[in-house]
Amino acid sequence: MSSNSNVPALELSFEVFPATSEVSQAGLAKAVSTLSRLSPRFISVTHGADGSNQNRTLETIDSLRIANPDLGLAGHLTSRAGSKGETLAAAEDYEAAGARWVVALRGDAAEGAGAEYQPHPHGFQSAPELVAGIRERTGLRIAVAGYPEAHPDSRGKTSDMEHLKRKVDAGADAIITQFFFNNDDFYRFVDTCRASGIDTPIIPGIMPIGKFSSIARFAQRCGASIPDRLADRFEKAEQRGAAYELALAVCAGQCDGLREQGVRAFHFYTLNRSDLTMGVCQALGIDPKHPIDGEHVNIHGSKNKVTVSA
Repeated sequence: MSSNSNVPALELSFEVFPATSEVSQAGLAKAVSTLSRLSPRFISVTHGADGSNQNRTLETIDSLRIANPDLGLAGHLTSRAGSKGETLAAAEDYEAAGARWVVALRGDAAEGAGAEYQPHPHGFQSAPELVAGIRERTGLRIAVAGYPEAHPDSRGKTSDMEHLKRKVDAGADAIITQFFFNNDDFYRFVDTCRASGIDTPIIPGIMPIGKFSSIARFAQRCGASIPDRLADRFEKAEQRGAAYELALAVCAGQCDGLREQGVRAFHFYTLNRSDLTMGVCQALGIDPKHPIDGEHVNIHGSKNKVTVSA
């Protein structure tokens, strides 16, 4: 990266999901080994919204810790993962396995987006309750979700902000956003958070577009919009066999735009692939031979700008 000591270092984190076969395990191990060279704040490991992959999340965290002892790790937990006792036991297991962070989420309805959400009858009834429980029982740092665009189950912006503030007041250390493709959505979200009294660091979630059709379906399910111009560009690029080059340019351009407004932390949804994410990071000037440092940065928002202080 740039040798200019006046430029604050970038903080990176990456999301992966547990492998389901020996082949996918090899791919996951390769992705983590590659991305760990960038000294991320953490690599987070997901599980199913209904808690179905919780054991695999723990197994993945444990195997990654053994292979990469100095790597920061995070496990995902949802309020649908089980009873309160089972969920908190999982958080403690994550911590014992070497996780430093937990990503605390409500989780989705068992039938998917749009269906009525039903919490576990003996579990945490909401994400704020989950955050408070984790805070009381563990020393894990806690990240929660934020939505620059409306959550599929949104009851309106005011309700969304009130809910997010309850998560922060319950003990969240950071907010990681759903991915987005229009940076103005992120800036408006930050401004609204700050106006609502939320001063927790807000980290933009970034989704490199490895395969446009897959990302488009995923985006539709989680309420993230894709500009028509972007869809048109990818259609033409795929016809020319230039989709990878376009994906690299689009994602690096998005991150550069955010960085110009003061953003110094990024969370990449990798889908267990490192090639495109690594390409974007290198395009941002981050060289694995000269990894970023480990300083902690706080992201604070102001009108149409995000500024950083160490």
